[in-house]
Amino acid sequence: MCGIVGYTGSRPCLELLLAGLERLEYRGYDSAGLALLDDEGTLETVHAVGNLARLRAAVAERAGSAALAAAGSEPATSPLASGEREEAALEAAEVSARRARTGIGHTRWATHGRVSEENAHPHSDPEGRVHIVLNGIVENWAELRARLEADGNVFTSDTDAEVVAHLIARHYHDDPVEAVRRAYRELRGHYAFVALFAGRPGLLVGARKECPLVVGLGRGETFLASAIPAFLRHTRRIQLVEDDELVVVTPDGARFERVAGALVEREVRVVDWDDDVAERAGFETFMLKEIHEQPDAVRETVADRLADGVVLPELGLGEDEATRLRRVIFVGCGTSYHAGLVGRYAVERWARLPVEMDIASEFRYRDPVLDERDLVVAITQSGETADTLAAMRLARNSGARVVAVTNVMGSQATRDADGVIYTRAGLEIGVAATKTFVAQVAVMYLLALWLAQARGTLASSEIDRLREELRALPELVRETIDSVREPVRAIAEHWQSAGFFLYLGRHVGLPVCLEGALKLKEISYVPTDAYAAGEMKHGPIALLDERTPVVCVATDSPVLEKVLSNIAEVRARGAHVVAVATEGRKEVAEHAEEVIYVPRSDWMLQPIPAIVPLQLLAYEIARLKGLNVDQPRNLAKTVTVE
Repeated sequence: MCGIVGYTGSRPCLELLLAGLERLEYRGYDSAGLALLDDEGTLETVHAVGNLARLRAAVAERAGSAALAAAGSEPATSPLASGEREEAALEAAEVSARRARTGIGHTRWATHGRVSEENAHPHSDPEGRVHIVLNGIVENWAELRARLEADGNVFTSDTDAEVVAHLIARHYHDDPVEAVRRAYRELRGHYAFVALFAGRPGLLVGARKECPLVVGLGRGETFLASAIPAFLRHTRRIQLVEDDELVVVTPDGARFERVAGALVEREVRVVDWDDDVAERAGFETFMLKEIHEQPDAVRETVADRLADGVVLPELGLGEDEATRLRRVIFVGCGTSYHAGLVGRYAVERWARLPVEMDIASEFRYRDPVLDERDLVVAITQSGETADTLAAMRLARNSGARVVAVTNVMGSQATRDADGVIYTRAGLEIGVAATKTFVAQVAVMYLLALWLAQARGTLASSEIDRLREELRALPELVRETIDSVREPVRAIAEHWQSAGFFLYLGRHVGLPVCLEGALKLKEISYVPTDAYAAGEMKHGPIALLDERTPVVCVATDSPVLEKVLSNIAEVRARGAHVVAVATEGRKEVAEHAEEVIYVPRSDWMLQPIPAIVPLQLLAYEIARLKGLNVDQPRNLAKTVTVE
């Protein structure tokens, strides 16, 4: 979950590394650090607890202190004691930055060890010969640490990452690559790391095991990072590091080797992302920008796939194979799990296939019964979610066909799957998923329709009607964003101090409730529960009183009357009901204090517009509380650890 960036080239690297880390801060922001190596081989490190602003301040303070020390013989009455002295400090910082042209940086999301400067990366061995930054988890770190301590090594942190630095140093004599190779062979877990060697400017050595690592190729400079945005403004030419590979990076490019020693040829890809998509484009936050990008995310996801029937060539599944399937199993975590729940309803109704939905972290440990007649659909925004990747491997080893639904080309999920459906949502920087959710749900509809088409379970006229409904969704989402913002803001202002929210829904409204409640919990820190409305009487109704806001998804569906009955039960206990309803359903207003209407569409497709007001409700409450919606506490964008 942590963010890694490395650079070696002809330019000063301090600002390049800091800017790269800012692009990766969504991966973690408990602490951060840098290691900078100048052309003479001198290595400097700096660490800070907190976000990147703290690290920038620490860098400035370090450089300023050095400059002030150089001017320390000046008397206190000297002009240098005020403005000129500060100017000298800044100049010294600039000179220092120009000297270092090789470096590594890290932004941390804590797994081993508390949040502290001592636990911030980069970590080194006691002599400072090897500095490393690491993403992921080394599972046998305690065993390795005990062995190294028995040999006399002294540790200064509580992290598993420091063990890697010590281990590489133990094997380091005169060959940095061989030292990394030998250390790698002793590690167990899922991780990626980059090593920097004192006295070896112009060299970085990275390694990957189930966590992302990507090379960026510039002119006379090379980047190494855990995600493309870290260097996107400098180059779009990339190379992917695969599992069990080492990558040796110099200003001239990258050399790839298997851990066993064989050289590997790696193609250069050109990504078509614009750097502007990683900026806020005038919006106050990334999350708000990404909410407004949802129409485009849905449009890009469905566009050419509805040209002539439903076309999913990347699925890797023939229509004849689809007829032999006995069931579909969706696996995912968090928001991806909720998208899969929508998929369950769509596949069962349209394709008439039995469907299971499971949380990836549970699926991987419950010894599921699988064979070649099963289609396992793994949903992961990043393509690097550890539990989902493990579920995919389990499924493939059991003989099932595995399809990945992801937003990131070249991610591990795309390499572990038999087929891939990309969501085409573009970069999502905000930690709380918004546009990636609606794009995932759109893929669920595409997959369900494709299966129905292949299996002949829907008439061609019905498939054509639903295709047109899907094509219309982007504009409906845009209408929803424009129409609900003000009523949602008013509701948020009224209920911003509520101590508890309850979300209720049925059928396809239930996943919308689960996702809406998750957004509120994630970014506003308000205790929130989401329940199937029919289950309310089995416990949650005890929580209701006149101080309780209850958000009900009451969009069109075959169970709308049942939902309205559940709302009546809520109001009878004095709770305040906020309903999300389909335009024209005036009867909903008779059962709720406030109603937010979304445009009419086929009832099965209603989750996509219906989630918008719930995203905005969470957003407005969080902003009214003065919270950082893009970087909610304790969370990271990509969960690459178990």
